[in-house]
Amino acid sequence: MKKFFVFPVLFIFVAFACTNPSGESTAFSTNAPVPKEVLKLGEKTYQTVCAACHAEGNTTMAPAQGLLAGMSPHAILAALNMGKMRVQAEQLTEEEREAVAQYLTNQKLVKVEIPESAYTTFQVTEEDVEAEYNHSGWGGDLKGSGFRTAAQAGITPENVSSLELEWAFAFPNASIVRSKPAIIGKWMIVGSQFGEVYALNRHTGQIGWMFQADAAIRGAISYTAEGDQLIAYFADYATNTYSVDIKTGELIWKSRAAHHPLSAVTGSVAVYDDIVYVPITSFEVISSQNPEYACCTSSGGVTALNAKTGEEIWKHRVIAEEAREVGKKENGYPSYGPSGAPVWASPTVDVERGLLYIGTGENYTFPPTNTSDAIQALDLKTGELVWNWQATANDTWNLSCPDNPNCPTPTGPDVDFGMAPILVYDSINQRDMLVAGQKSGVVHALLPETGEVLWQSRIGKGGALGGIHWGMATDGNLVYAANSDNVFALDPSDPSLGPTPGIYALNLQTGEQVWKTAPPPCSEGPRRNCQQSNSAAPTLIPGVVFEGDLNGFIRAYAAHDGTVLWEFDTVREYETVNGQKGMGGSIDGPGPVVADGMLYVNSGYSMFGEMPGNVLLAFKVKGN
Repeated sequence: MKKFFVFPVLFIFVAFACTNPSGESTAFSTNAPVPKEVLKLGEKTYQTVCAACHAEGNTTMAPAQGLLAGMSPHAILAALNMGKMRVQAEQLTEEEREAVAQYLTNQKLVKVEIPESAYTTFQVTEEDVEAEYNHSGWGGDLKGSGFRTAAQAGITPENVSSLELEWAFAFPNASIVRSKPAIIGKWMIVGSQFGEVYALNRHTGQIGWMFQADAAIRGAISYTAEGDQLIAYFADYATNTYSVDIKTGELIWKSRAAHHPLSAVTGSVAVYDDIVYVPITSFEVISSQNPEYACCTSSGGVTALNAKTGEEIWKHRVIAEEAREVGKKENGYPSYGPSGAPVWASPTVDVERGLLYIGTGENYTFPPTNTSDAIQALDLKTGELVWNWQATANDTWNLSCPDNPNCPTPTGPDVDFGMAPILVYDSINQRDMLVAGQKSGVVHALLPETGEVLWQSRIGKGGALGGIHWGMATDGNLVYAANSDNVFALDPSDPSLGPTPGIYALNLQTGEQVWKTAPPPCSEGPRRNCQQSNSAAPTLIPGVVFEGDLNGFIRAYAAHDGTVLWEFDTVREYETVNGQKGMGGSIDGPGPVVADGMLYVNSGYSMFGEMPGNVLLAFKVKGN
């Protein structure tokens, strides 16, 4: 028996903790084109009823149209029907509401059938909470190491070659899979492109409960366990930050962390000592493509929220000063700055020093600031800037480049920090180090107290799509970095450097290269959009480095020399546990999660010309 899955509404929650969904709704979007007459009606209705409050330059902090476009149509429809916008939408017909939702997202509303067999009873036990292999946040620990111990992993160099596909879960109609799961015993919590957050049985892939967020969940799920409370924390693309009771799937609080109407969250929250740290980026990098847009006025930053209430504790702007009009563009419209310096990735917590480390991105417009393309250290309690170290000066760039009036001249290479800095102990020199990879293709090691440079090591040519794009991992001996060097977005500033994609191992103390392994070259055949590139973050266990590539392969490399120990081509169709059409694609974004003899891999990334897909794949060591 199949049932229509009723997805919860925007700005309120519903969670299923048993096998009893019922009813039907226009629940999900699809890649099918929206009829022209629907788009026309939606545009007319939006301009008449909604546009005034949601203009990109609004002062009400209402999400601007660019951010609304990144939401799912069913989430927008729910807001109009029963959520925060129900009063404003009272006079609209059902046809008009559905048209607005489809116009804003350019996605068609369809129904999704979920079989009853896809569900299971949810119950979390004390044994689950205390499991040694549990996983939380971007790097699996506050320091962002990306490392799992032998006891946590249950996978070794000796048994890794026996990994077999155990199950596949398909996120309905998705084309990007990039949320990193949290593991709590036999359960995993994972987000999705359309804002659904699932509690899945990690052994079977069955759904225990589902929570509906307002927009895409692009980062990792973090959780805390204190006394009887087990709470998940995450942020959606529209900066809404959530506290959810894992035992019930019910919302505890929701708070918008925005700095600006076009503020967004692409990274992962970090949680420590009753504070949730939310990294802030901006959709203005995309809005800049409109030559008439008043580009640009936003700043990247961090918002600290009370983990018990969601109330704001402090807010840090990477660019301290507010943007102002600084000139006229070639089309006569005003230009604003300074702007940009987004925080794309998760913050890193230094408990000993009471510091929070972030990496920042490029300036969107002139004038450039010394806080772009930088590593910053903030006071955990107050958000005050302790030190700032800039890797690349005068990097001004946005997506309007190269030929749009909003493109700054001269134009920078867009070589920001897209990864979370890693705090690691150097046992040889008996000191902590902060290591961070940059899209320039350079790995930097800094003193965490001051930001003083210890060493720098170039492993790639770098460019707008990396160099080091999403992250690295370390075991305190070697640093493992994935170098993208995507040929479609290389930095042209040094013609003597060629692209060198692959996996690199560097000596932690010196930065010297120990080994490198390049991904196989693209071959002839049916594979779509083949790209020879390692962009995703690696995951490390004793003796093994796991890394995916843009061609859709997940591989296990020997940690001592880079030999390939196991590989699996994820680009195929799957029979999924939730009865949805499943297809693998490019592997990008976070590294896989390893826990208790199982490997969990996202497959599908439709941005930047990569291969779309919609599956979460679970591999299990044979005989485990």
